[in-house]
Amino acid sequence: MNHPLNNGTGFARAWKAFNCSMKGLSAAFKHESAFRQELALACIFIPLGIWIGEGLSQKMLLCVLVAIVLIVELLNSAVEATVDRVGLEHHELAGRAKDLGSAAVMISLCLTGGCYAIVAFNKFF
Repeated sequence: MNHPLNNGTGFARAWKAFNCSMKGLSAAFKHESAFRQELALACIFIPLGIWIGEGLSQKMLLCVLVAIVLIVELLNSAVEATVDRVGLEHHELAGRAKDLGSAAVMISLCLTGGCYAIVAFNKFF
């Protein structure tokens, strides 16, 4: 029995998934100012991480941390969009879901900033 949301199999499924991912990135760029800001920072911090990192492992760690910030922001935006779709009136659980997503972004930003600060301190002092 065919499910109405069946995405196929094999390469066709992978291609559809890729297209959905591109639509998601496009929507995030178009509708989410926080994602645009973090993407702009990524354009600065990825080259910075490659410059200040000593050795391949450290360079990769710094770049991966920046990518994690973007990933967490995308997930937070997905939570917010879903909560807003359900209803815009105030609800304790909806507010909690949004606050938890925001906290996840904050933790990823703090982790990234802390690691960059430690690596930069070790390189320059």
